[in-house]
Amino acid sequence: MRIPVYGLKGEEKGDVTSRMFSNAVRKDLIIKAFLAEASRQRQPYGVDPLAGKRTSAKYIGRRHRRNSMMNREMARTKRIVGMGYLNFTARFVPQATKGRKAHPPKAGKVWKLKINKKERMRAMLSAIAASSQKDMVESRGHIIREVKHMPIVVNDELENLKKARDVVKTLASLGLQEEMERLSEKKVRAGIGKMRGRRYRKRKGPLIVVKDDKGIIAAAGNIPGVDIVTSRGLSVSMLAPGASPGRLCIWTKSAIEDLEGLAR
Repeated sequence: MRIPVYGLKGEEKGDVTSRMFSNAVRKDLIIKAFLAEASRQRQPYGVDPLAGKRTSAKYIGRRHRRNSMMNREMARTKRIVGMGYLNFTARFVPQATKGRKAHPPKAGKVWKLKINKKERMRAMLSAIAASSQKDMVESRGHIIREVKHMPIVVNDELENLKKARDVVKTLASLGLQEEMERLSEKKVRAGIGKMRGRRYRKRKGPLIVVKDDKGIIAAAGNIPGVDIVTSRGLSVSMLAPGASPGRLCIWTKSAIEDLEGLAR
């Protein structure tokens, strides 16, 4: 597949050949790989193993004893003894006040999901191929009416940009002016999350993939909705946020050549 290569001002400057974008899109593998990557970001959590168990309550079931709990028509649970108004109050068991939990979350649980290497690689190639299909990119909400060709490949001069305004100008020259205007919008999140430090929801914009960082990562890092990554750090989560393939991607020529080995 021959792909035109554009300059920083949107002019065509040669082409590049790649087989990465001709693979079949396997949404099932993309979902599996996305969940496997997301599981590695999950933080284990659990309760204190002694929660609800720090009590002097005990069960006394001996006959002919003053504090015996037998033959009293009460449940045979651990109870407080000799504490005035708390005498014979149940403790420790899950159904009692201040008792332990029946099946609490345990910090030792393994959340990490496994995926075969070949499946993960096939999912990566599927997500890359989906980024070159115009209908899938538009279905994610990206505005690419003025884009001349999909996928968008730029020459390696893009890696040398060191100013955010230069990156924005380059994206506009590639036909993404409306896309950048879409990214400036933000909405208030629905639900309780807006009281927990995530009040606003922002849109996902283009993903810039470069081979080497020569200043571009710092330049594009503060542009809302725009993500940038090196070819070696590429993941399914970046190519298909939310396990939905078809993210708008901008590739440099050297990044395409570096990733070409994946398609073999």
